Formats: sequence, structure tokens, C-alpha cells
Amino acid sequence: MRFESQLLTGRLVKRYKRFLSDIILDGSGEEVIAHVANSGSMMGLKDEGLKVWVSPSNNPKRKLKYSWEMLEVGGAMVGINTSRPNKLVEEAIEAGRIPELTGYETLRREVKYGQNSRIDILLEGPNDQLTYVEVKNVTLARQQGIAEFPDAVTARGAKHLVELGDMVKEGHRSAMVFLIQRDDCDALTLARDIDPKYGKIFDEAIAAGVEVYAIGCRLTAEEIIADRPIAVKC
Repeated sequence: MRFESQLLTGRLVKRYKRFLSDIILDGSGEEVIAHVANSGSMMGLKDEGLKVWVSPSNNPKRKLKYSWEMLEVGGAMVGINTSRPNKLVEEAIEAGRIPELTGYETLRREVKYGQNSRIDILLEGPNDQLTYVEVKNVTLARQQGIAEFPDAVTARGAKHLVELGDMVKEGHRSAMVFLIQRDDCDALTLARDIDPKYGKIFDEAIAAGVEVYAIGCRLTAEEIIADRPIAVKC
């Protein structure tokens, strides 16, 4: 996925009200407000002075001109914009980078299913074969090389696991794909201390037949590509 416009670099002042951040742009020294498309805690990713990348927009209807896209922490590049993962996983599936999810005739996004939900990706094959794919963005890493999910209590994430299990009971395939949007991790585990209930429901979903995959990203100021398998150790 290539960025639509050239990213600008800056330094983080603070993140606040969940969806806002103050950033001082390099070069001009201008302090701007950037949208934070991330409802998680962003643990370890919001210290003052971190180098960040923002995308500008010329859309006059937008309230904020800038969106916070990436940051650098401890030598690692991390993508925090949660509007990107579905597209990144879609590209990975179509490029055959998640072999277990290849061979389907069509791929659709945001299809209604379950209890008033929308599945991130629905794969459709011959003979009405359906695979429901839920995508989760992962940015937390408290141990070197180990990505963790979630970084905050996620009732919505638990609900999605239950609904994926329901699809398996109806005779379909279901898969959870964790997108590790950072370039310094080679394994994924659950942050069970942060959300024990999610961990319990995750175990129940696996027992019910929900498949789990993880894929890592290569991040630059020009593009993000989900291109390498990540070991799942949950």
C-alpha cells in the first residue's frame, strides 16, 4: 500500500482525547493537530519527542488536515493508523502472502454478518464456500521481538471472536488475521494480563475451529507492505 501523498516528519508533543495529537513538523517548526485513527491505548508509543510521520490532506471537508500514520521507537517503525490494516491484509491475500487464504474467486470488504456486525473481509469460493476474515492491528511490544494483542480491554474484539466461532458452527471457515504493523517482531502472543476475558474467549474460539494467522509489515515513508509470516504463540 503506497501512501497517497508524501508523508511529513515531525516530533510528537502529546496524544490526547484518544483521537487527537499535537505534532511539531520538521522544517517549518509549525505545531499542528493530527487525527489519531487508533482507539487503543498505544502503550509505549506516545512519549513526547518521538519521531512521527503524518499524511497531509487537501480535502476541504476534513476537520483536521493531518493524520498520524507512523512513528519510530527504539529503532523500530510502527504504523498506528487503524484505517490501513484491512487494505494491507487484502493486498497480502491477493498477492498470496497468506497461503492458507488463497484460492478464492472473490474478496469483499465490510460485509454484514453476525449480530449487527460487518466482517472485514469475506472470501468466496466455488460451491458457496465462505471464509470470514477479521483483521486486528497490532502495535504493542513489551518484550523484544514479541508483538502482543490487545493493548487495552476490547469488548468489541471479544464480540468478533464469538461471531467468528458462530460462522464455524454454521459450516463456514473463519480466520483471525493479526497484522503486526511494526518491523521488529517475529512472534505474536496475547496480552492476557491486559484483557483476561479476551484471552478466555480467544481460547474458546480456537477450540471452536477459528483459524489464527499473523503477518508482519515492512514500513517506509513511501509505503507499507504486509509481507512476512509471524509465528503465533498464543
